[in-house]
Amino acid sequence: MAFGWIDEQAELRRRAGLVRALRPRAADTPLLDLASNDYLGLARHPEVAEGAARAARTWGGGATGSRLVTGTTELHAELERELAGFCGFEAALVFSSGYAANLAAVTALAPHGSRIVSDAGNHASLIDGCRLARGTTRVAAHSDPDAVRKALDGHHGPAVAVSDTVFSVDGDAAPLAGLAAACREHGAGLVLDDAHGLGVLGDGGRGAPYAAGLAGADDVVVTVTLSKSLGSQGGAVLGPARVIEHLVNAARTFIFDTGLAPAAVGAALTALRLLRREPGRAARAGEVARELHSRLTAAGLEAVRPDAAVVSVRAPSPERAVRWAADCRAAGLSVGCFRPPSVPDGVSRLRLTARADLSGAEIERAVRVIGETRP
Repeated sequence: MAFGWIDEQAELRRRAGLVRALRPRAADTPLLDLASNDYLGLARHPEVAEGAARAARTWGGGATGSRLVTGTTELHAELERELAGFCGFEAALVFSSGYAANLAAVTALAPHGSRIVSDAGNHASLIDGCRLARGTTRVAAHSDPDAVRKALDGHHGPAVAVSDTVFSVDGDAAPLAGLAAACREHGAGLVLDDAHGLGVLGDGGRGAPYAAGLAGADDVVVTVTLSKSLGSQGGAVLGPARVIEHLVNAARTFIFDTGLAPAAVGAALTALRLLRREPGRAARAGEVARELHSRLTAAGLEAVRPDAAVVSVRAPSPERAVRWAADCRAAGLSVGCFRPPSVPDGVSRLRLTARADLSGAEIERAVRVIGETRP
């Protein structure tokens, strides 16, 4: 029978407690949200919503084509200029998603004969980029510049190391200065996914590479998403102008994909300008994360110290993690639930995302619910 193997896979997932299901949310919900990636609380900000609506009224509902045909509007170019300037890079290129941006950066910068060194804790989009690239990939131990050095030793062709700046599972930050030093010793490029750093780290939220002094370097390329701190949709690659020009000509997820919808571009551009105007939002997100961690550990829970805005709380098993998250939801709190294969270490956990707009009372409420519902 066609697709008969799907039933076997479904049963295996059920037995392992790894079944996933969609849960449509209403536009208005009483749940306290610690599950989304809306770090700065901008997704429903009136100015951001109006920026999206204004762009849709001006440019229409869709981009109408690929970026190289009709899908590049003046608004796209404006966002690229302002995003590159804000983060300290020479140029930027906007994609329809952060996933597409990562696939583009890795595949286009790792030709035949190249070596890719990928951190063991990288996001799935970076891993998939490595799989699709024509170079040979070596996986390096998590956040270990010496492991990157060893993986690059003896290779004499093009090479690139690939890493998240802030890892999405535990929220730990990569040693960016050490990674850059290891790459430079071997003449390798460095591709950094700053999805969880933009808007949270660096001066006024300019990102982890900016904070590490790597912004604008000719051997560093950074990818970002517009769907987290900027509360919109889409992604971008930032880097030297010649790298961006290369992506325009070589990145398949740019050339063959429809451009990002104008509404998403307008929302992201408005959010970026709002962040420029209110840089304190970035610092506040970090403060909330640290307060969550402090209160959770004081309550006897095993929480990982956050380097940005992600706080993870370890759970005993996949099944108990699911039950814990469901009990939190029943008590009015929405939290993330990460289980294999989404976690590289096989340990399930609740994943909490700090938001700059959370009040002290909301933080206290969240910690109380998580403590009262613990397995």
